[in-house]
Amino acid sequence: MDDFPTRKHNRLPGYDYTQPGCYFVTICSKDREHLFGRVVGADVLIGPHVQLSEIGAIVKQTISQIPLVDLSIVMPNHVHILLRLPAAGDGPMETSAPTRSVPWIVRYLKRTVTMACGKTVWQRGYHDHIVRGEADYLRIWNYIDTNPAKWREDRYYTETEG
Repeated sequence: MDDFPTRKHNRLPGYDYTQPGCYFVTICSKDREHLFGRVVGADVLIGPHVQLSEIGAIVKQTISQIPLVDLSIVMPNHVHILLRLPAAGDGPMETSAPTRSVPWIVRYLKRTVTMACGKTVWQRGYHDHIVRGEADYLRIWNYIDTNPAKWREDRYYTETEG
């Protein structure tokens, strides 16, 4: 008898995550700790934004090295990334950053940040959504863009904000 729960797989069964298209990826910090920064500025002219911690700055810098990112946001305990995988021959030239598949890109991000920080900062796994059309893309873009302003309503929000 197995006393451990069966781990739920988040990927769409049978889907090829190397296919050209757009993908919305969310990766959480280990134990959803606020490792990446904090949301500030709710009462100033520039509006709510994330004040990155040292780890958050490493995450942001690593994401900036991935040429396939259309938009991203580093939040206190998670990261949202909107990726665009090009068709063969349509994408960026060979680079040192990953360009093969969604899992490959996530692995690159997690590994690079972990090595730079000297410790694990990520939750196991990640959430993904295959973007289905322009309306879906625009909805996700808006969600990422306004995420700091809606932090207290976010499903990843926790009361440990300092």
